[in-house]
Amino acid sequence: MSVSRHRLTAGLALLLCGLSAASLAIGPAPIPPLTAMKALVVDLGNASIVVRDIRLPRTLLALTIGWTFGLTGAALQGLLRNPLADAAVFGAPQAAALGAVSMLYFGLVGALSFLLPVAAIAGALLSIALVVAVAGRQATIVVLVLAGLAVGSLAGAGTALAISLSPNPFAVTEIVFWLLGSFEDRSMVHVMLCVPFLFVASIALLTAGPGLRALALGEDTARSLGFAPSRLRLLIVGGAAIGTGAAVAVAGSIGFVGLVAPHLVRPFVGHDPARTLVPAGLAGAALLLAADAAVRLIPSTAEIKIGVLTALLGVPFFLFVIARRRAELSEMAT
Repeated sequence: MSVSRHRLTAGLALLLCGLSAASLAIGPAPIPPLTAMKALVVDLGNASIVVRDIRLPRTLLALTIGWTFGLTGAALQGLLRNPLADAAVFGAPQAAALGAVSMLYFGLVGALSFLLPVAAIAGALLSIALVVAVAGRQATIVVLVLAGLAVGSLAGAGTALAISLSPNPFAVTEIVFWLLGSFEDRSMVHVMLCVPFLFVASIALLTAGPGLRALALGEDTARSLGFAPSRLRLLIVGGAAIGTGAAVAVAGSIGFVGLVAPHLVRPFVGHDPARTLVPAGLAGAALLLAADAAVRLIPSTAEIKIGVLTALLGVPFFLFVIARRRAELSEMAT
């Protein structure tokens, strides 16, 4: 482990501490950061109610979900050796949302049931498996994007159909939440609903780290070192689906965090996919915490959905990565 990686991890950890304190302090009724931290452990009346019941759950969700998205993006990019690989590119958030919406639409589970994340995980797993099967491990950028676009569009159409056919306006409002993504009105119940799944996903993806390093040298080399590529793919795809599904079940569709985070930290850790995992997870948590704080600071009559903000920031970055990748391929061809 290089010194630069140590410093990067420490710097990201300090950044997360500062962003967490800011997240607890920012809102319609601003609270000084030190007071907000004190309100977590000491009863300060209304300040404690606001911090513990309203802001702490969304801070914890932003931390854990952002960490999972960053980790998932780094693992998928390492697995496919493609800088555009991400759960959002695979249509996983849209498919996870469709899984959750379907369960609610048909009245099979309640909004706080543990079966809701399971349904979302099934949707995410199906979408990633479809894209990997269609595009393949050595997929070009065009094939990867087109396959993900097709799967995501199909899942989005299914969710839109549920909105069109829903006779209940309250159900429509709930479905729109899954389309746009938000941490608004989340509680500790939602934290407990998704954190066990996010923990399992994190363990699976971190366990795949050494295998990703070996796979970067080629499948034959990975096999000679004792890593089965098929098992590694199953571990990463499964971890990505579990993490994405659980996150979408409680926070809706939030895209591009997993795409951006690995690119931000990769210059500091080189091209080793295993070393990218933890810094990418920390960067993802920082990005989502910052975005959640930003939506509370932007003046508006209603809070802007966080999925809208991440898309506005992520799409230009996505196009930049495509352009840079295209330039690299052109140089290699010449």
